[in-house]
Amino acid sequence: MTAPLLSLIMPVLDEASTLKTTLTALQPLMSRGLEVIVVDGGSRDATATLAAPLCTRMVEAPRGRARQMNLGAAAASGQALLFLHADTRLPQDADRRIARALSDRRCWGHFDVCLEGTNRLLPIIATAMNLRSRLTGIATGDQALFMTRAAFEAVGGFPDQPLMEDIEMSRRLKRLSPPACLRQKVVSSGRRWEQHGAWATVRLMWRLRWRYWRGESPDRLAREYRHVR
Repeated sequence: MTAPLLSLIMPVLDEASTLKTTLTALQPLMSRGLEVIVVDGGSRDATATLAAPLCTRMVEAPRGRARQMNLGAAAASGQALLFLHADTRLPQDADRRIARALSDRRCWGHFDVCLEGTNRLLPIIATAMNLRSRLTGIATGDQALFMTRAAFEAVGGFPDQPLMEDIEMSRRLKRLSPPACLRQKVVSSGRRWEQHGAWATVRLMWRLRWRYWRGESPDRLAREYRHVR
């Protein structure tokens, strides 16, 4: 059996309310050879039951997004890796666009993002996220990070930290090549901003990122993040 070109790794934890919709939307890509690996971090709801018939493989892992993604990558057989959140939907031709992007002397990249929800600030927040990632070369997990397996292994995978693992991963990958910034949009849930307040969430994330860049421990920042949420 030929190894698939692209493997998608999805870390999940108690995502029964959104997971079926996300995985069902991936079925056309799977019919073209996409490998989908769902990595469950100990869900207490029906996440694993819902995911099993809709993915290529289920992996159990200790809780922690970075650990889950690294274990999923270890189980994957593709030459390129795509990391997708459980509440994010890909463009229908994402596999083809990633293949073209990684053949253009880039070893990693991300999509632009559209935030789904009723809050009128969500389009502005998404536009700011897309502009920020293009100016800085730093992307977040909401933007569906993808990379070659060689690049993933060269930087040692995602750092084993409880927060900012996507920011740190981007920073390390930038040393290998600039990112491919795809203008096609993934659609990600705006629930985080709607549940906790749009401006409050923006202020919190920028404050945490600023402190991270100043060298504060991600463990300390994660504790504060969980407390505020």
